[in-house]
Amino acid sequence: QVHLVESGGGAVEAGGSLTLSCAVIGNIHSRMRFAWFRQGPGGEREGIATIAPNSDIADYRFAVKGRFTISQDRPKNTVYLQMNSLKPEDTSMYYCAADGPPYGGWLLGASRYKVWGQGTQVTVSS
Repeated sequence: QVHLVESGGGAVEAGGSLTLSCAVIGNIHSRMRFAWFRQGPGGEREGIATIAPNSDIADYRFAVKGRFTISQDRPKNTVYLQMNSLKPEDTSMYYCAADGPPYGGWLLGASRYKVWGQGTQVTVSS
């Protein structure tokens, strides 16, 4: 079992940038996929970016494609989310997630992921 700890959230003006980090504590299985989700007040948790195991192949939610970049540094046990051109509608709590056996399901679906961090708040002002 791994534990996930997010950091890097904060308040920024529209058009600004933030980089979120997710420290992965524990043994990373070679098949483990990571993702970033976000959830606003009263909203559903939505997947916004995911990255394949030991790869830089990524998938993104349409709303963030071209603005956000997910990456991973396996030797450092860290997953990143670089967020550029931030908009007020990006304001949300952001969560890091890891999948696990049994593997399967929609790459950006919450039900696929078994381990979650505690979240980090991102607030974008207009």
